[in-house]
Parts: sequence; structure tokens; C-alpha cells
Amino acid sequence: MAKRSGAGNKKAVNAMIAVFLTVIAACFLYPLFFILINSFKGKLYISKNPFSLPDGETFSGIGNYVNGMTKTGMMSAVGYSLFITVISVALIILFTSMTAYYITRVHSALTTALYYMFVFSMIVPFQMVMFSMVALADQFHLKNPLGMCILYLGFGAGLSVFMFSGFVKAIPLEIEEAAMIDGATPVETYFKVVFPILKPTAITVAILNAMWIWNDFLLPYLVIGVGTKYKTIPVVVQMLVGSNGNKDMGALMAMLVIAIIPIIIFYLFCQKYIIEGVVAGAVKG
Repeated sequence: MAKRSGAGNKKAVNAMIAVFLTVIAACFLYPLFFILINSFKGKLYISKNPFSLPDGETFSGIGNYVNGMTKTGMMSAVGYSLFITVISVALIILFTSMTAYYITRVHSALTTALYYMFVFSMIVPFQMVMFSMVALADQFHLKNPLGMCILYLGFGAGLSVFMFSGFVKAIPLEIEEAAMIDGATPVETYFKVVFPILKPTAITVAILNAMWIWNDFLLPYLVIGVGTKYKTIPVVVQMLVGSNGNKDMGALMAMLVIAIIPIIIFYLFCQKYIIEGVVAGAVKG
């Protein structure tokens, strides 16, 4: 009887956990569903009844998507966002992994100071440096997509170096020593031995930074602005908000769907590496 009672209690607890997680998932997914259904409704009906499903009267087909792309130049923004995201993530992974490897393997006062500077940069609010950063970006002619990649490298370095450093500490030195005995240079040892081992953390760093850069509004808005051709997706979406009630909610919802889809696909493709990389980079060492 005691075993049956224990098994019954366990099933009840599991059922309660499942219900709780289902409710949490629904809370997170509903805003996405809300945006999706309203992207297929006429803009007048969205304000009138935003929570209803599209029907024969309110359904607008792909009109909102066509209208939104025409008004904002969305395809150009997608191209610039994709360029900035891919190049920035590649630079972050390459340079921060090498930095973490050097900091971890070379023990000196300089490397210790560098490590704590990177850690400290993680807790500095962006608002503290945004005005000086904009001035420097203007002075060094960084108000373009390639300049944005350099800025993102700087802002993403703190967390990335921290995660890579935790993983590098767990790599046995014997592996590197064996490669050097075989005649490998330090650079060859890093790229042929160490970097392949860093794959779980590298993928995690790529996912976290890609989602941040793709969805970031403030940095492109401050550096590039709305007066140039280099506008990213969040900037052109903000242009649809309008002022004094003059806004096209249908086109806005449609452009939000276009902005969300690529990052969701990327996340679903790489999600299995997130926990593995975070645990490996933050717990080991």
C-alpha cells in the first residue's frame, strides 16, 4: 500500500508540474500567437477586436505583409540585419575564444586584470556608455554595417570571454602538450586541438549573441539612425509605430512576424547545444 501511495503521489506531482509548465509555455507563446493572427487582419479591425481570430470580414490575406514591405523597405533591412548579425557573431566567437584561451593559459598580473575587466564589463549598463560610444563611432567612422560589427564585438566580449574561459579551464593541458610535441605551433594547437573542443560553448555563445544582435534596437538606432540606408529590422519596425495615432497596426504586426521567424528557426536548430554549452562553460573549472 505504501508503494502504491508513493507512486500515486509521484504521478500527482508530475501532473501538477506538467500543468504548471504548460501554463508558463502558453503565457510565453500567446504574444507570438497574438502577433501572428493580427498580421492577417485589416488594420481597422485590429484596434476594434485585437483578440479575435481572422474571419471572412476581417481577413486581409497577405496585404499587410506587402504593405509593410513597401512602406519600410523590409527586405533591405533583413539583408543589413543578417550581415551585421552573422559577421558580429563570427568576430565575437573568433576573438573572444582566442582571448579566453590566452587569459586562461598565461598566468600573469596582466591576464588576471584583463579577465576581471571583461567580467566587470558585463555589469556596466549600456546607458552609462552610450553617449561616449556614439561620439567615438562618429569619430572613427563606424556608422555603417561593418562598424556596427566592431561595436557589437566590444559589447559582446564580456559574457563571451567569461563563458569561454570557464570551458578552457576544463581542457587538460596534456592534450596541448601532446600536440606541441608533435611539432604543432601555438596557433596550430589552438585551431586544430583547442577550438574544436570549444564547439559546445561556441554554439551557445553564437545563439545568445545572435538573438541579442538580431533583436537589438537601441544601438543601431543611436549609431546608424533612421536617416541612412543601413537601417536594421528593429529600426524599420519602429518606423511603423507612427505618431499621434497615425500608425498601421496591420503592417506593424506583419513586419514583426517577419522579424521573429528567422531567429526562431535559428534557435530551434541550435537549442540542444544551449544547456550543454552553458553548463560546460559556467560550472567546470
